[in-house]
Amino acid sequence: MGRFHRHDDDTHTHEHSHVLADGTVVTHTHEHSHDDGHHDGHHSHEHEHEHEHSGHDVHEEYGDHSGYQTGAERVSVLEDIFAENDELAEQNRGDLDRNGVKAVNLMSSPGSGKTELLVATLRALQGETRIGIIEGDIETDLDAQRMDGLGAQISVLNTAAGFGGECHLDAPMVAHALERLDLSRLDLLMIENVGNLVCPAEFEVGAHLRAMVYSVTEGEDKPKKYPVMFRAVSCVVVNKIDLLPYLDFDMELFRRNLHEVNPDATVIELSAKTGQGVDTWVQWLRENALPGKKTCS
Repeated sequence: MGRFHRHDDDTHTHEHSHVLADGTVVTHTHEHSHDDGHHDGHHSHEHEHEHEHSGHDVHEEYGDHSGYQTGAERVSVLEDIFAENDELAEQNRGDLDRNGVKAVNLMSSPGSGKTELLVATLRALQGETRIGIIEGDIETDLDAQRMDGLGAQISVLNTAAGFGGECHLDAPMVAHALERLDLSRLDLLMIENVGNLVCPAEFEVGAHLRAMVYSVTEGEDKPKKYPVMFRAVSCVVVNKIDLLPYLDFDMELFRRNLHEVNPDATVIELSAKTGQGVDTWVQWLRENALPGKKTCS
């Protein structure tokens, strides 16, 4: 276990693990061609800074819960991996900054409505803001197809194609996707992360802001059950409010649960399907991701 490298003429493969907040060890395997476009050959993962992955607490988790004999060595490997990804995330952010582009890492569970919200966003900002989309999914470009014809540059990232079928995007993947975008002609980059309420929040990709889409169909308890995700974002978009008349969903209880985890998060209630509240989301983007944007051309 830990990380290994296998080199041959065409591929570079490594396996790595990371520790979740409850002590669970998750192992991933990646295989890449040498021309994947990663800066300086780096391929690694970055752990969210809030998520403890070094020091006494993590060692205790390994010792008490994991059952592995190589706890200390594994923690050292993980720290190296996260440090590599930290570095590449900074390179991604630097590339964006040099081109005057602000990036938003948009996360959610599957089916919450990220793509529908992005479609509504593109329509609302069409002709006003030059938008790029990094569309992350395990397979297919179905979500990207829904955004065709709305004026955005779109770079599709399928994690099953050379990235081990990951349940999240990381900095090397985003670096690869950035190479397919003309950053000099963008104001805003929306990164649609893979649908998952755990892993995407743990890995920085170089974005300036992190937001999440949450569907009212998911119940009120998720902020307490998945606190890392809700704690990681500055904006929570509560989607599908058009379904509230048909659901037993307590919005005030959800807000209280969220406030316990992240009292500073902006909450925006909307329906991407009907358009109700979308203008509030678009205004949040204008104020937080688009101040002083370039003139469209």
